[in-house]
Amino acid sequence: MTDFPSDDPGLLATDTPGDNAPAMTVSELSGALKRTVEDRFGHVRVRGEISGWKKAASGHCYLCLKDENAVLDGVIWKAVAGALRFRPEDGVEVIATGRLTTYPGRSRYQIVIDRLELAGQGALMALLDKRRQALAAEGLFDAARKKPLPFLPKVIGVVTSPTGAVIRDILHRLEDRCPTHVVVWPVAVQGEGAAEQVAAALRGFDAASSSGPAPRPDLVIVARGGGSIEDLWAFNEEAVVRAVADCTIPVISAVGHETDTTLCDFAADMRAPTPTAAAELAVPVRSELAAFVGDLAARAERCASRARERAAEQLAACLRHFPAREDLLAPQQQRLDDLAERLPRALSARLSHARADLGGAAGALRPSLLQAAVRRSQDRLAGLRLDAGHIRRRIDEGDRTLKGLWRVAELAHPNRPLEKGYVRVEDRGGHVLTRAEQARAAGALSLVFADGRVDAVANGAQPLERPRKPAYPKNRPEQPKLF
Repeated sequence: MTDFPSDDPGLLATDTPGDNAPAMTVSELSGALKRTVEDRFGHVRVRGEISGWKKAASGHCYLCLKDENAVLDGVIWKAVAGALRFRPEDGVEVIATGRLTTYPGRSRYQIVIDRLELAGQGALMALLDKRRQALAAEGLFDAARKKPLPFLPKVIGVVTSPTGAVIRDILHRLEDRCPTHVVVWPVAVQGEGAAEQVAAALRGFDAASSSGPAPRPDLVIVARGGGSIEDLWAFNEEAVVRAVADCTIPVISAVGHETDTTLCDFAADMRAPTPTAAAELAVPVRSELAAFVGDLAARAERCASRARERAAEQLAACLRHFPAREDLLAPQQQRLDDLAERLPRALSARLSHARADLGGAAGALRPSLLQAAVRRSQDRLAGLRLDAGHIRRRIDEGDRTLKGLWRVAELAHPNRPLEKGYVRVEDRGGHVLTRAEQARAAGALSLVFADGRVDAVANGAQPLERPRKPAYPKNRPEQPKLF
């Protein structure tokens, strides 16, 4: 009887003779699957929506590509991730080019992406709109952040390519309108690293010092010629938008043609449809300024002329109310003529009178009369003698008079009654109080005795009734006078 292999599972695994499917290890099977997948799908292009985008600390990026029915894991190595033309985000539809492989550690297959592109114009616009909404939510596009442009900037900074037609158009337009000092910061305006260069240029202009080798601009123009949305994508990058919004110098965005719009336009203080239009917005027309200044000068001159004419008219009107100069001075001139005629006659008369007076006085000034007056004065002086007894009597009389006055002064001294038991009441300021109301009002008192001063306090009580002294009789004898 021949034994055939049975389909019933046994307790132990056995190798059946002639079986061409020997048992494989997990690693062998995983390796075989990996080789098969990589050989069969060595180059694929997959379209899908990014989900779960994540950048590891090592620089490698991990994501999922999904559609409505399936999900495919993906990985972008560090070298490829650094060369991406855009920053991937969740929800963006892309086309990934690479190769399929498996990850034995998790029994999963994935695509190793060598190239990542947006899936058409619609995906790019969707990414642009999503980024615009996110930056607008942060307030980077608010009108309150916009700075006014200077009327006549002394220095203009231009961020653009140094070899394109844009810089020549800007310089030519500025030369035609109003020649201005221009500082060009050369950058790449498209391609890899363009966004970083534009952002660095804006930060460099903003950090420049007025005393540095290059003057600090009063206005910055970010310019680029027209192109497709891919060509202008560097000006939609978040780094450029934030650099424009953070710049403290007013910024004019002149990227592309009039129909082109970038996120840089929303963040700038002013958007120009073309680079040439940016130059026109930056400076006024010098000839127009000269004409305007000339017009102001002419208007000022006309105003001054009208003011002078009105002042002359007012002066003439005022002068009509005043009499003529001849009428005002005629009486004084007539009086002057009269005095001029009278003066010689008066001087002659006064001279005649003086001569007569001198002649009369000359007779009294004879030498004999003067000598007689001198002798009389000498006789009077010789008759005067100084008597010592007379002088002594006068001194004694003055001494007695002085002593009498001193006794009277001692009797009249205010402290003299204090020696007889009287007391003088004063307030703390030294003012003498003569009435009880004054003492109660003062409160704090000083009682002055013959030998010192005692402080006291008035309590406001009514003073005791004291017996009245008998009145002096009306017919009392009069007190004798001291002098």
